[in-house]
Amino acid sequence: MKPYTGVIPRYREFLPVTKKTPVISLQEGNTPLIFSSRISALLGTRFRVYLKYEGLNPTGSFKDRGMTVAISKAKEQGAKAVICASTGNTSASAAAYGARAGIPCIVVIPEGAIAMGKLAQALIYRAKVIAVKGNFDDALRIVREISSQYPAVLVNSINPFRIEGQKTASFEICDFLGTAPHFHSLPVGNAGNITAYWKGYKEYYSQRKISHLPRMLGFQAHGASPIVRGAPVKKPETVATAIRIGNPASWQGALDAREESQGLIQSVTDQEILAAYEILAHQEGVFVEPASAASVAGLLKISKQGYFEQIAGKEITVSCTLTGHGLKDPQIAIKNIQPPPVVAAETERVAAAAGI
Repeated sequence: MKPYTGVIPRYREFLPVTKKTPVISLQEGNTPLIFSSRISALLGTRFRVYLKYEGLNPTGSFKDRGMTVAISKAKEQGAKAVICASTGNTSASAAAYGARAGIPCIVVIPEGAIAMGKLAQALIYRAKVIAVKGNFDDALRIVREISSQYPAVLVNSINPFRIEGQKTASFEICDFLGTAPHFHSLPVGNAGNITAYWKGYKEYYSQRKISHLPRMLGFQAHGASPIVRGAPVKKPETVATAIRIGNPASWQGALDAREESQGLIQSVTDQEILAAYEILAHQEGVFVEPASAASVAGLLKISKQGYFEQIAGKEITVSCTLTGHGLKDPQIAIKNIQPPPVVAAETERVAAAAGI
């Protein structure tokens, strides 16, 4: 069997690349789909819930899937620089793949609104990071204007090559399960991911690789839920920084995914997100950044509301996208746990503190 070399070689037939495209890869993708017995049990006996753990991509988030294609195409086009706006994960990925390609990377971030784990990545990859006094939507507006006036390729998810790469996660889920799940749940921030997954599922269905399409379940944070509210949110607020976005670039794509799949897009509170965040870590051993937990929080919420009672059938398979690793935003974990006790360096004292 040939060694795994990344999403472009694996899914080349589904991607907009040619023999002339230089493949810029860090062997992204091929992330685990983990069966969650505990979350399945919380939903009911007929559920099988799987966690698509995208935090195990090279820079710790799903963004690497899209970035390998976007940066490969930028390299093919002779780009002198790439640029993006980011709440963190995009900046880390763009900076890493830009470094791999030898293309300078410019990152515009909202001041004080990026987790330190993500900022550290962009900086160590030697991206040019600039903070603006505004939110993500201000940063995105600026990079769109710069990319239209200066020689810098925009690599946010409005770049169609990003969506092309990100859709490969849905291929992997289908390849692993042997079919599509009945439902797919995921966080919604800039909405590129829900757009990409739905595109991937439709392409696999059109090629008869799967027998049915899943219903897409998207979840925004309550304080940053423009799609749910039906209008942009000027000052989005949520503990889940990765989805703290008030005017998603792929808004229409998210609406299309919802309508075409007969799914839904709802919101979850920060309290619900943090509760799911702790369930994933404490009960399943999966450490994610808070935004990732929105997919599980939403799933648990709509189950309690009776959403699945309308669904006939013996077994319901659900895949949940966990978008980023917990070390992206360690401060949230630190704030929500008790610090370890400090005792004398004596065996009996340590054993007593451990309760054994």
